Amino acid sequence: MNKLLLPALCLTLGASALNAEETNLYWGDTHVHTSNSMDAYFFNNKDGTPAGAYRWAKGLPVINTSNRTRIQIGTPLDFLVVTDHAEYMTIPKRLFTLKDKALRETDFGKKLVKLWEGENPTLAGFELVGTVNDLKPYAPFVTPKLRGSAWNEVIKAAEDANEPGKFTAFIGWEWTSFPNASNLHRVLFTPQSGGMASKYLPYTALDSSDPEELWNWLEKTSKETGAELISIPHNGNVSNGLMFSRKDYKGKPIDAPYAKLRARWEPIYEVTQIKGDSETHPKQSPDDEFSDYETYAHLLDAAGVAAGGEMKEVVAEGDYARRALRTGLEFEEKLGVNPFKFGLIGSTDSHSTYATGEEDNFQGKFSIDSTPEARRLKLLPGTENMWAVSAAGFAGVWAKENTRQSLYEAFKRKEVYATSGPRIAVRFFGGFSFKSKDAKSKSLAKIGYKKGVPMGGDLTDAPKNKAPSFLVHAVKDPVEGNLDRIQIVKGWLNADGTTAEKVYDVVWSGERKKGANGKVPVVGNTVNLETGAYTNTIGTAQLATTWTDPDFNPAQRAFYYARVLQIPTPRYSLLDAIALQMDVKETGHPATIQERAYSSPIWYTPNK
Repeated sequence: MNKLLLPALCLTLGASALNAEETNLYWGDTHVHTSNSMDAYFFNNKDGTPAGAYRWAKGLPVINTSNRTRIQIGTPLDFLVVTDHAEYMTIPKRLFTLKDKALRETDFGKKLVKLWEGENPTLAGFELVGTVNDLKPYAPFVTPKLRGSAWNEVIKAAEDANEPGKFTAFIGWEWTSFPNASNLHRVLFTPQSGGMASKYLPYTALDSSDPEELWNWLEKTSKETGAELISIPHNGNVSNGLMFSRKDYKGKPIDAPYAKLRARWEPIYEVTQIKGDSETHPKQSPDDEFSDYETYAHLLDAAGVAAGGEMKEVVAEGDYARRALRTGLEFEEKLGVNPFKFGLIGSTDSHSTYATGEEDNFQGKFSIDSTPEARRLKLLPGTENMWAVSAAGFAGVWAKENTRQSLYEAFKRKEVYATSGPRIAVRFFGGFSFKSKDAKSKSLAKIGYKKGVPMGGDLTDAPKNKAPSFLVHAVKDPVEGNLDRIQIVKGWLNADGTTAEKVYDVVWSGERKKGANGKVPVVGNTVNLETGAYTNTIGTAQLATTWTDPDFNPAQRAFYYARVLQIPTPRYSLLDAIALQMDVKETGHPATIQERAYSSPIWYTPNK
């Protein structure tokens, strides 16, 4: 693939604007699974380890856990969280690989081994997962000793890999609530050391599938041990409306205590990952021409499909981030607190052990689909093949240094953002005194911090009759496509209690002019569908502007976030099709995509 490097001048200008004293940009993934996760193991990841996940993230060569080839990340990461499912963590590996005698001699263990070593190994997986979905854990598999042993492995791997100032390895896990095939999963991590993490065992969906009970456990554990933790929901796009519902898990309307508890423990949302993009959906944002991006809107209802049920697209109010941010404004007006006041990140949710968000180096959702041929398989409900999943995404973090505590503090204050994979550098500030010349300054970030608040912040005490202005700057990934445009997405609360949204094109490449419809024309497409090559002869290396809201109403609550779009580049489905000598249309997915970044929002609150 032709990936043209930035001219040296552009790299220099970009660095000078972004290397402010206040914060530096660090890249990472907060959501990776190894063979210690049940589903990863059953989909052919038999020997991937947390230690291996960290080696990959650091840029070292590793072995593909399925086809045994040597692989290596294109651009190393700065931090990583290994988040294996807490439910039955390491149990399949103990049963079938390590042949743990004590587990194999239990009644359920004997049944699973017979299936696994017989003619129906897949059924062994369904049997074990079924006890999680039915909330009926098999007691011999969840003893404190077994759970502690698995947790100690997680702790040790992170402690061994952590190199303060150079690479950060967080200690974490995934809580896998899945009521009626509705995704309510959360990943959790701590900035603290193994000594603190060893004071508790991960909370699991076998303890409760109610998110509020998870938050209650976090409250209790924090008070009893001094633990610092953060919970990050993901894949609202397959939650059947439950992720950002107006009701709690029990069906009662959200009240102020619920909203405060959620806001305390869940300041961040994973908006884009392998199982699709959750920013918005064309049915919810019909006026947004870029809303249909890596759309995956099918519940993961394997049992229902197996029983002969139909797999239908589900798009509910509580599924997508933008709509949730709007709903949050309503709650803040009614309750005085916003349960959906979250920042945005991307991560992979890779189950291959390796954080793979690069289109030309994608290792699949699972180990089993890590090769182009294997992506013909129909492994996930609602999909015809594994080209349905996305090579996404990563988290960008503005922090003072690359350490556990500094990165964690950035997550807590929401000075983080999401990309679909490329390392697009994005700054976004809001204030009331930015001027057009600020966007051209080599000290853009210093000006941003001095005059306003960064992404994740709040605008209050607005000067009378003064609309907020926003300072935004984006620099392309040095080994990726040029930038097409920067947009600012606004959501607001009307006087009648309803909400609305609008997408503004604020700066773009080239000499394009807005049309009669108020929209900027498409940037073009240089991708060669026969070779997969593209050129950066369109777009630009960086974009910056100061934008003032032309529709500002000082009485309306609102949020704003930046969305940065690349020029079209090859999707991995095209690269696979070329390698397989097949028509890309046979994959059922696009040949090209416009990769993107989403900043965390900035919220405006009217003066009292």
